Amino acid sequence: MKKIPVGISGRHLHVTQEHLEALFGKGYQLTPMKDLSQPGQYAAEEKVDVVSPEGKLLAGVRILGPVRKESQVEISKSDAIRFKFVAPVRSSGDVKGSGSATLVGPKGQVTIDQGVIIADRHIHFSPEEAVQFGVTDRMIVSLKVGGIKGGILDNVLCRVHPQFRLDCHLDTDDGSAFMLNTGDILELVKSYTINE
Repeated sequence: MKKIPVGISGRHLHVTQEHLEALFGKGYQLTPMKDLSQPGQYAAEEKVDVVSPEGKLLAGVRILGPVRKESQVEISKSDAIRFKFVAPVRSSGDVKGSGSATLVGPKGQVTIDQGVIIADRHIHFSPEEAVQFGVTDRMIVSLKVGGIKGGILDNVLCRVHPQFRLDCHLDTDDGSAFMLNTGDILELVKSYTINE
């Protein structure tokens, strides 16, 4: 069995240095709180409020570091419905034409015209791990979930990079639907047959 560990990713955002300073003050630097599964990535102490175009407040959304080239808010479909955001399903960094929001920090606020997304299902692989699993960058696979609410997760993107380490990232909606927790193990499925 091709075993893949899963990480359930709650709502969060990434910011540029310019936006970080607008929200927290000139010269501000993020404060690392906890390392994440991918090398060099971390959850920061800092949180901001995210306001939808209709004025709905999503309070206390944590920033993940380090800073990025574009600011981006990642939420679930449930968040999008409840808080009135436009949020297409996208890969991280693919924000063109996505939803808008206003970020509110202790020292100021920033409105982003695009950058609100629902992150796609994806698996991080190092090049060596990709060889072991027989996958390539951008390949689409499926994952088999065991347990009392088991099933198949389709349309899972493989992302291969030397800085990546094996981990599948799902949002809280997918995690809840399949009763998954961070650290659970899924099975890689490249293809399967539906019997009609």
